[in-house]
Amino acid sequence: MVQWAEIVRIIASWSVYLIYLAVIISTIWVVVLENRNPVKTIAWVLVLVFMPVVGLFFYIFFGRTQRRDQIISKRTYNKLLKHPETEYLSQIDMALPADYQGLISLFQNTNHAFPYSHNYTKIFTTGADWIKALLSELQLAEDHIHLQSYIFADDEVGRQVRDVLVQKARQGVTIRVIYDDVGSWQTPNTFFDTMMGAGIEVRSFLKVRFPLFTNKANYRNHRKLVVIDGRTGFIGGMNLADRYVKGVSWGIWRDTHMIIKGKAVHGLQTAFLLDWYFTDRTLYTSARYYPEIGNMGPSMIQVVTSSPVQPGQEIVKGLVKAISNAKHYFYIQTPYFLPTESMLNALQTAALSGVDIRLMIPEKSDTKMTYWGSRSYVSDMLKFGVKVYFYQKGFLHSKLMVSDDRLTTIGSTNMDFRSFEHNFEANAFIYDQQVAEEARSIFLADQRDCVQISLKQWEKRHRRSKIIESLVRLMSPLL
Repeated sequence: MVQWAEIVRIIASWSVYLIYLAVIISTIWVVVLENRNPVKTIAWVLVLVFMPVVGLFFYIFFGRTQRRDQIISKRTYNKLLKHPETEYLSQIDMALPADYQGLISLFQNTNHAFPYSHNYTKIFTTGADWIKALLSELQLAEDHIHLQSYIFADDEVGRQVRDVLVQKARQGVTIRVIYDDVGSWQTPNTFFDTMMGAGIEVRSFLKVRFPLFTNKANYRNHRKLVVIDGRTGFIGGMNLADRYVKGVSWGIWRDTHMIIKGKAVHGLQTAFLLDWYFTDRTLYTSARYYPEIGNMGPSMIQVVTSSPVQPGQEIVKGLVKAISNAKHYFYIQTPYFLPTESMLNALQTAALSGVDIRLMIPEKSDTKMTYWGSRSYVSDMLKFGVKVYFYQKGFLHSKLMVSDDRLTTIGSTNMDFRSFEHNFEANAFIYDQQVAEEARSIFLADQRDCVQISLKQWEKRHRRSKIIESLVRLMSPLL
């Protein structure tokens, strides 16, 4: 007698299997047709082939590219650029540094990042000093405050900033806040409700709600920007959270931030207002946000942004050019080191050319995957003469780079695939000898809290570590 129930069961199970196989194959085909970086394409194919269930889940949430999306029309963007471009063109006495004209032109042509002269800057290397300065400047606001942070935590630091914003809003200051939906996922809605109840406009960046917008989970706004009255701004790597002041159980949380006073704040303003348009579809172009500013200091600054929906990796291209142009030294602090092929080649080539290349990364990391992935590239640096330092005093979250006592960059961009390809990032590039000498001194001071790694020593590490590093490296383009 024919066992129809068993036949139906077999047909059903095979149908499910074939459908799933078809989904995996079609997903791989989509990945290939997207014409991404070949390294990244191969990484996704490997994940989908060898870990099909997990791979498909991660591709749905984190894999689909958005680079062809358009945030803003060219006509609307030109309206936003009207005032900052006018201010840039009015700088008739501005002389671009000869060694960096190519880099400045690259940022201007690809990112509309206008260079502004005569800015004042101050670098902060502790969260306590930064928060003190931020709260003081917020209290001085008279017209508007624009604040953007990847993490806006409901803790002592976050509440201090929130309470000042509420106070200023009740005094009639216009306040707008952007926080990242994923970065601030632990912050309760009531925290932001308090601000909105005081008249503050608050927007979350790319809310992730299943099943809607699952493909946006991978594209996060990692920028940390503050603009006060269009004249004073902050940019760097510090979020609004206690760890930046109190550290972690195993040490300090070492980061870098800076204040800017001067025309370069127009660049911060443009970045914020573009993100506001992205979240709210409201464009603000009034001259009140771009006031006339006189000579505030000696520094020339460009504020450069990058995002997964811009034509292509503006910051990483600029860093590759800056490393290639270095004549004497290029020092790097980054919490994660998962470089693109072009970045890896630039660092190796510069080191072989006699440039003093130094890389500082944390000895302990806040995530295991990036920890193993970063360590997988250490041999590639040491073999070509790059000096590698492991920071031991706590977690190094600083994104500071300095070269030849002339160029400094501080911002939110990590030296990894996520920052280069997936995140919305912002960096200030400062062309000033005094600032560069200060940044070099900061690096060398941190170097005293490091252990330098030699190639001979590194090659002796446990074989298990080498295997884990190699396996994680295969997925480094996806981290």
